[in-house]
Amino acid sequence: MKIKIFCLLICLTAINYSFAQSRVNEVGFQTDNDSYLAQGSDRYYTNGIFLYFRHALKINDQDTARLKNKIVGFEAGQKMYNPQGGNIPAPEYVDRPFAAYLYIGSTLNLLYSDESNLKLGAQVGIVGPDALGHEAQDVIHKWFGFYPPTGWQYQVNDGVELNLSAEYNKLLARGKSVDLTFNSYGNLGNGFSGAGAGLMIRAGNFNRLFNSVSTQSTASRLNGSGQLHKHEFFAYYKPALNYVAYDATIQGSLFKNHTANEITLNREPLILSNQLGVAYTANHWVIDGSAIFHTKDVKEMVQAHQWASVTLLYRF
Repeated sequence: MKIKIFCLLICLTAINYSFAQSRVNEVGFQTDNDSYLAQGSDRYYTNGIFLYFRHALKINDQDTARLKNKIVGFEAGQKMYNPQGGNIPAPEYVDRPFAAYLYIGSTLNLLYSDESNLKLGAQVGIVGPDALGHEAQDVIHKWFGFYPPTGWQYQVNDGVELNLSAEYNKLLARGKSVDLTFNSYGNLGNGFSGAGAGLMIRAGNFNRLFNSVSTQSTASRLNGSGQLHKHEFFAYYKPALNYVAYDATIQGSLFKNHTANEITLNREPLILSNQLGVAYTANHWVIDGSAIFHTKDVKEMVQAHQWASVTLLYRF
């Protein structure tokens, strides 16, 4: 009998330990599409698919007072862009170039005790036919019984892109169930260069910025310490002003000559964006869904564009 009780205590201890363990890894995907907004559109930024793996690194004892979380991430993804539709009968209807961007990348996210974070990233990828945008859109349309896309013969030419990025966020104010954060970023590369700044308003049950969906820091070694809530469930709003210095999906390759069949245009330097979303974490799962609204990327665009984004991650 004593042996049975002893074994039971060991099992209960093991179970309790498994629940108390921090979840240092997360893996998952993000999918973007304009059709998720149920407007029947197939234009501009029309589809994106991304795969993620993130791992929380150990923090040196001398850094624990100021550094709360440190995460390395790896990702791969593809973005696709259309003009005003995916069925273009003639080049004069191309109000934003056909383009695709296929890449792999890595990030390092440093999250501090004052609820600021610095996220550094690097990507290497391809813009052009080798990014397989036409092929991917063909497959998607066949799966869902949509029309066959036409017009990809006008897409931007191939170009290898190397892009660096930096993102900085800082908590400005917090109430009982609402807080305000400053957001900023910068991009530098032969594919994408620019910068932007804005705000994020959260309302609901959210955690501090060093262990939250908001800063892609739900992988952690904190063992639940410092959490405001066991589970996050909040709405957020992110307005931003973006400056675009260069965009290869609009202007083509920075270092290659453009051919006659390739249609490129000039980018709009200033873009306003608004993002509305809801985020939720529970045990192993992280879910984030949002709608994004952008002003025109190109002066010739018939209208502004919008899409929805859904992220699903599993932590372990």
